[in-house]
Amino acid sequence: MPTALKTRPRDLVRASGGPRYAVALSIDAIGTGLLRPFLLLYGVTVLELSAPATGVAMTAGIVAALACTPFVGQWLDRGARSTVVAASMLVRVLGVALLLASPAGNVWTFAAAALLLGVGNQAWPAAHSALVATVSQGRERDAALAAGRALRNAGMGAGALLAIAFLTGGAAALQALAAVTGLAYLAAAALTWSVRLRADPADAEGGEEPAGPLPRMRTLLAANVVYTFCLNVPEIALPLVLVTQLDASPAWSAVVFVANTVMVVTLQVPVTVLLSRYPRRAVLAAGGVVLSVSYLGFLAATLLGHGWAAPAIAAVSLVCTFGEILYAGTATALVTAVAPARAIGRALARFQLSTGFGLAVSPAAITTLAALGPTALWGALTAATLASAAAVAAEKDLSPR
Repeated sequence: MPTALKTRPRDLVRASGGPRYAVALSIDAIGTGLLRPFLLLYGVTVLELSAPATGVAMTAGIVAALACTPFVGQWLDRGARSTVVAASMLVRVLGVALLLASPAGNVWTFAAAALLLGVGNQAWPAAHSALVATVSQGRERDAALAAGRALRNAGMGAGALLAIAFLTGGAAALQALAAVTGLAYLAAAALTWSVRLRADPADAEGGEEPAGPLPRMRTLLAANVVYTFCLNVPEIALPLVLVTQLDASPAWSAVVFVANTVMVVTLQVPVTVLLSRYPRRAVLAAGGVVLSVSYLGFLAATLLGHGWAAPAIAAVSLVCTFGEILYAGTATALVTAVAPARAIGRALARFQLSTGFGLAVSPAAITTLAALGPTALWGALTAATLASAAAVAAEKDLSPR
């Protein structure tokens, strides 16, 4: 059994890419929080587009952006690291610039802006993970990846709170927020570029060329599509159930979202470090079991009277968030552990493709299942997640190298 990891904050910063990179991540996360949650509102309020047209344009941009991930993986396997992260930020600068230049009523320029923002958002996770994997190893890498997620959630939460304070200003305020977001992305890209971190592909795997075969990860990739649904439960499934089915106050949705953010920020690193003594595959499978239990808890909560259902759902959401923490702290780390150094970029890109696909289809799947009733929604999620957890637990190819 591996020894539990003990990591100090200074060690985490070093293992995550250094102080400048940590500052760049913070700026990038705050900028993302300023605009990303309100992009739909920007299209409707500033560009005067219909809500359906805005939603379709955003979805099309996200789905089309998934096509960039294979190229990102190949670029990473040629040795690029900080350059790819900086590029993902610069692409979003172009997206914000196009957003600001879009004339009212033009859905095509909005769709192009959404595409550029989507490309940056899809390229960043794989590039960031590859950078961390270059400067840290083993369980220290796991903790560094967890710290990056906690920092990003904290920054996005802070950015969203700042944005909410200015939303009363209407269209002008949204345009100002977009401009500040673009400047934040630009500053973060400049800081990341200055890190100048690169891996030598000739040193990986005893000098093998990066064109070698990827490890088999079919089980993990398929399971990951299902696991990612948990990321949209606090933002889509629970508000939908609370407001439209239980007639609860929207404040309960806010409580769930805030609790989720606080738990991820405060517990992601400690839980990842604490569980570093156990195999990653076992922790990932356990995360699926915890998520499944929470889904059954949501089903049970909806059967309570309207006076008790909302508080019960809020309480069960804490269990769901803990399952999310187990999943998020282990899945990417498992990919970096099983992938050979010469192919880590492509492995991370494939993993991000499955994540992006899961996030893209989950809103439609959740809303469709919710329309059939609580049993259909939570029963289907429970069955699919338990099956995924069982597949991960049984898959021998996921044993770290």
